[in-house]
Amino acid sequence: MEYVTLGKTGLKISRLGFGGIPIQRVDAAVTKELVKAMAEKGINYIDTARGYTVSESYLGEALEGLRDKFVLATKSMSRTKEAMAKDIEISLGNLRTDYIDLYQVHNPTVDQLDQVVAEGGALEALMEAKAAGKVGHLGVTAHSLEVFEKALGMDWVETIMFPYNIVENQGEALMKRCTEQNVGFITMKPLAGGAIEDATLAIRYICANPDVSVVIPGMFDLKEIDQNLAAAEDKSPLTEAELAKMQEIRNQLGNNFCRRCNYCAPCTVGIGIPNVFLFQGYLDRYGLGDWARDRYGAMPVKASACIGCSACEKRCPYNLPIREMLKDAAAKFGE
Repeated sequence: MEYVTLGKTGLKISRLGFGGIPIQRVDAAVTKELVKAMAEKGINYIDTARGYTVSESYLGEALEGLRDKFVLATKSMSRTKEAMAKDIEISLGNLRTDYIDLYQVHNPTVDQLDQVVAEGGALEALMEAKAAGKVGHLGVTAHSLEVFEKALGMDWVETIMFPYNIVENQGEALMKRCTEQNVGFITMKPLAGGAIEDATLAIRYICANPDVSVVIPGMFDLKEIDQNLAAAEDKSPLTEAELAKMQEIRNQLGNNFCRRCNYCAPCTVGIGIPNVFLFQGYLDRYGLGDWARDRYGAMPVKASACIGCSACEKRCPYNLPIREMLKDAAAKFGE
């Protein structure tokens, strides 16, 4: 196993980590098996979140007796001091630990990131938790380049998590800046939300980039751990055949794949367009139908509200047929 330093945190972590979304599909017993296997194989980085329903609690139970073998990261959508302080305590309780190595501000917009750092914002709670030894380091997760770049300009940000995979490489320039600024870069969505079926190829592509600190594929099966570990440990150069297959994947996904860059915003009627497609991806690919429907159902404006104005399509840098895609999502979610 290759170990690297996670930017300015100084944490020594395995290049292959564990993404905690898919364990919502299994139970606590299976989670224990996964965590035990990771400890034995040297995978020491675990990522979860307050929003991943049972993920924190399953992992907390599985980590009993093994906590010191892992670097543990979680995150919260809270933007205010009060809400974040509450979430930190919930995370500590769920994870059955008295400290969390990395606590991240989960997917803020630019305006929400301003709220986080303003007086009474979530950063105050995070800093207090850090001073108290409850949190070791702080980071930000993002889906938009604008948030990524803004976070890079904040001196308290020690890590950034952003999508990077065979079809989503829009963050590469900012990833290089992470390396230059000693900010750890955490790769999320290595399989593009499940759209990329060849996990070995996907992991090989990501690990070939020296600007990546750690890649965190979601894993809920022991076979997936072995497969992803073999891919991450394979240091041989990418072959012409692999490069050709990557291009084939890009061609196949083409204009029917949302990169969640958010350039389509704002929607005329207030639809959170990237979130619609994100939740649809969980519905179609992750097998998390109930989870996806719950989150889609909580959206104040549904895909069916689209009035067909085409303003979003004119702004989309990938020329996606967003209106048709929204109709498809509305049909699948039933509203």
